[in-house]
Amino acid sequence: MKVMIRKTAAGGLSAYVPKKDLEEPIVAQERAGLWGGTVTLANGWTLALPEMADGTTLPITVEARRLAGD
Repeated sequence: MKVMIRKTAAGGLSAYVPKKDLEEPIVAQERAGLWGGTVTLANGWTLALPEMADGTTLPITVEARRLAGD
């Protein structure tokens, strides 16, 4: 699914899923560099993000995968 990752005004990260009209803060991430690991949204969803360079600028729209069991 398409997911837009952006920085919030408070300095955190949020994810927007246009197909679901859902925007949630990212509350946990598997890797410090964000890319190539999983992130957990405030609503409990876990998304697998693609591998990208650490210096990738935000906001960016990526193809993420929602993991089962959420």
